[in-house]
Amino acid sequence: MNEWLYVAMFIVVGLIIPVGAITAGYIFGPKKPNPVKQSTYECGIEPVGTAWIQFKAQYYIFALVFLVFDVEAVFLFPWAVKLGQLGLYAVIEGIIFVAILVVGLVYTWRKGMLEWA
Repeated sequence: MNEWLYVAMFIVVGLIIPVGAITAGYIFGPKKPNPVKQSTYECGIEPVGTAWIQFKAQYYIFALVFLVFDVEAVFLFPWAVKLGQLGLYAVIEGIIFVAILVVGLVYTWRKGMLEWA
C-alpha cells in the first residue's frame, strides 16, 4: 500500500500546480480591460484584416514530419550512448526503428509533402 501513497502524492501535486498557477494568474492579473489592451498586437505592426484565415494543411504536415524526426533523435540518443553494451537484439530493434522512419520519410517525400511551394 505504501507504493500507492507515492502515486497519490504525484497525482495531487500534478493537479495542485496547474490549478494554483491558473488561480494565481486570475487573482494577481490585471483587471482593467480596455479596447487598446484587448486589441491584437503583432511585433509592433497594426493588424490588417481578420485573424480568421485558413492556412494550407501542408504547413501542419511539414511541422508534424519535423516533430517525428525530432522525436526520433530523442529516442535514438540513449540507444546510441549504450550501443556498446547492448546485445544484438537491441541493435536489430534499432535498425528496424530507423527502417520504419525511413519508410515514412520516403512516403512523405513521394507524396510531395516536403516541397515548400
